[in-house]
Order: sequence, then C-alpha cells, then structure tokens
Amino acid sequence: MGVVRAVAATNAPSEIIVVDNGSSDRTAERARAAGARIMAEPRRGYGRACAAGVRALSPECEIVVFLDGDGSDCPEFMKQLVDPIAHGTHDFVIGSRTRGQRETGSMNFQQIVSGRVAGAILRFLYGVRYTDMCPFRAIRRDALARLAMREQTYGWNLEMQMRAARVGLRILEVPVDHRRRVGGESKVSGTLRGTFVAGARIIATLLRIAFAKL
Repeated sequence: MGVVRAVAATNAPSEIIVVDNGSSDRTAERARAAGARIMAEPRRGYGRACAAGVRALSPECEIVVFLDGDGSDCPEFMKQLVDPIAHGTHDFVIGSRTRGQRETGSMNFQQIVSGRVAGAILRFLYGVRYTDMCPFRAIRRDALARLAMREQTYGWNLEMQMRAARVGLRILEVPVDHRRRVGGESKVSGTLRGTFVAGARIIATLLRIAFAKL
C-alpha cells in the first residue's frame, strides 16, 4: 500500500495504524503487507474509524497524526505537523490544503468554501484562525483525551477543531500540499448525496458544540 510506505519513509512514526472501516477491497491485506498494524471497525463512520485508531495506539505514543488513506494527503509534510508539538510550542497542529499547493481536481468548490466558512465562524466564536477542515493533523495524545470527542461520522474533524479552541489548546495551522485521491470515490465529495449528508452532519456538529456548555 503506497500510503503506508510513504508514511514509513518519513521516519516520523513509531507505529502506523490503518483502520479498516468495513472496506470491501483488499485494503487491510495490502496495508498489513506494507507494514501497518490493522484495526477493524466494522461500524461505518469517519469518527468511529478515527476513534478506533486512537484506541489501538500503544501506551508509549505521545503524538497522534491523522491522515486519509486514499493518497490525497502528503506524508512528506508530517514533520511540519509533528515538530511544533515535539518541541513543546503547540498542542494541536492542523494542515491547510487551501494555503498549500493543490493538484488540479484534488478539492472541489464546496470543500474549499465550507472550510473557509467554518473557519470564519470559529474565528468569530473563539478567535482562532482556521482556513480548512483538513484531515491531515497532529495532536498531543493527552490533549486529544481532554477533548472528549463524541462525533462518530463526518463532523469528527470540525469537532476536534472546535473543542481544541474551547479548551484552550495551543493551535497552529500550517500549509500542506494536497493531491487527487489515488483510487476509489470520496463518500463526501464523490456524489451529490454524499456532499449533502456530510454537509448536514458538519452543520449539526458546529451547532452542537457552539451551544454546548464547557
């Protein structure tokens, strides 16, 4: 699996975990052959998959990096995400695809606009600067535990960004490059229905967190 090998080539991670979220292809088999540890989460949902990966971490892990397995995120930028946390200056570092170099067709108009709009709302609410809801991100493990994440589907990324701002984590956004996905069709942007469902869930997450008590 090319993504696993690319991540391993950065020499950054001490372990690579791939969550098989009910795939019907050879994802788990190929990832295991490439050197990853496989965690199965048969219940569908982006947030459930991320939470399953967190549960599978070894006790020694101090920094968690999330990225999509479709080849669109660029593992060579992992150092830019991890170093500010390792050096103790930040707790949560998120990539921004809109500030980096994007391959033509890697993001659709709705993704770009929704990231900007969400960022503007979060800046108004919390004074923090986000320009994207990029899945490529790194966070201190103990800081992640403080967030008490609940979202099980498409709102996971936004929930993390909102909760990180609410609890006062030291946040940094850095530009990262973004490529077109290597294979398959995105559940979010690949179909009109997927875009609508994901958008509705993200809006519901924003409202739930914004009006929740600390």
